Amino acid sequence: MGSNLVFALNATIPLFIMIALGYFLKRVNILTDGFLAAANKFNFTITLPVLLFTDLASKNFKDTFDLKFVLFCAGSTTIGFFGAWILTKLFMKDKNSVGEFVQACYRSSTAVLGLALIQNIYGTTGMAGMMVLGAVPLYNVYAVIVLQTESPINKKGEKNIQRALKGIITNPILIGVILGLVASLINIKFPTIIDTSLNYVARIATPLAVICIGGEFSFKNAFKSLKKSSLAAAVKIILLPLVFVPIAILMGFYTDKLVAILVMLAGPTTPSCFIMAKQYGYEGTITSSAVVLTTLFSSVTLTLFIMILRSMGYI
Repeated sequence: MGSNLVFALNATIPLFIMIALGYFLKRVNILTDGFLAAANKFNFTITLPVLLFTDLASKNFKDTFDLKFVLFCAGSTTIGFFGAWILTKLFMKDKNSVGEFVQACYRSSTAVLGLALIQNIYGTTGMAGMMVLGAVPLYNVYAVIVLQTESPINKKGEKNIQRALKGIITNPILIGVILGLVASLINIKFPTIIDTSLNYVARIATPLAVICIGGEFSFKNAFKSLKKSSLAAAVKIILLPLVFVPIAILMGFYTDKLVAILVMLAGPTTPSCFIMAKQYGYEGTITSSAVVLTTLFSSVTLTLFIMILRSMGYI
């Protein structure tokens, strides 16, 4: 048990130390809002796509592609989304909060903390690219559907939906995954100069992204809409993994595949939820609070899940 706890702590705690570092640097004004905004854009458009591209391009696509795994990621995302929506619609009295509450329940920060965690355990992003391919497009599509349908203000959503679909198609993370798969499939070999340069950029992704999470962290947001956001956080980082991780094990997913599934299900709510909620006329307090709570407490829950799965020999 002791060795499994050490393994889990070694996988998760360094990331949250980096988050704490980012939080501290922001509080002492070493990191500024302008820097964080620019760094997040740089991460999203350049470093994270390059990280996924280099990891996937270096693998044999024919050997690594797993249709069953991609379909599981898509299926669990779909079931989690519609399950949360139906139950929220039935039981939540404040109908104006349905959209942002549902979004906070299922959308993970897979492109940042999830990739960092998998890389920290295995040295590469492993099956994260396949997980992103199966889940992230659906995250965005379902977010548009529920936010538009449940919007507290009257909007004609056609243009918004078109804009969202365009955003999905031009998503740099997905482009990195697709290009990496293509490069692997046709077995592209880059000259050493290009390969080394790409690897330099890829190495920036994880530490910079995690520090930025800490820099944008706000404790005061954790106390806004605390009851609803706490429930959304519990669904996100506890209920979803408890439901779907056992199913994943029964379907034969182990090691890096199981870790990718775990971070997809139990990872913290992505900060982009807040931006989308505001765009569709929501207050955004449930979302911002859920982001804070899931980021804070996933350091504990992810460590426990990894320790348990490690002790059972699944990772």
